[in-house]
Amino acid sequence: MCGAKFRYLGKLSGALALAMAAFASNPAIAETETANAEITVVRPLSFVIDDNLDFGSLIPGTTAGTVTMAPTGARTATNGIVLVGGGHTPATFSGQGTFNQRVDISLGANSILITGPGAPMRVRTFVVGSTPTAILTTTPTRFRIAAANGIFTFPLGATLEVGANQAPGKYTGNWSITLNYF
Repeated sequence: MCGAKFRYLGKLSGALALAMAAFASNPAIAETETANAEITVVRPLSFVIDDNLDFGSLIPGTTAGTVTMAPTGARTATNGIVLVGGGHTPATFSGQGTFNQRVDISLGANSILITGPGAPMRVRTFVVGSTPTAILTTTPTRFRIAAANGIFTFPLGATLEVGANQAPGKYTGNWSITLNYF
């Protein structure tokens, strides 16, 4: 009789262990997420954009005016334009050359149009944040790399012409900048 009890308990324990294993191996909820990893590898004597030029948000006036984004990030407005919120930033670029190397910087155009739901707006008077600051044009402006390791960063501001009662919405446009290393 004792031998039969052990056999019965052994079979019952085995069945119970199998049932428990089935529940333990199936989680109630399982999710998998994917993520990205990225890096930009830059070759020597090149440069990359770190931040795009962003004038932020504004409420237009009843007359045309301007918004100026300084290379420092300070923003000013004229003619009743009200600046709202944050999110504004000058464009910033980084690159590498060699110490004291000459670099000529120029624009593809002296002004560009940005477009959106209303009339296009002009972006003009691009200013590089150097000491002293300098207005960039299609004519190259000459600089020297001051850092011993050759790494440099520079901000770039500009002025936006806003129309009277400019239609609300997002306005975008593209512009180009060229660096020539000598």
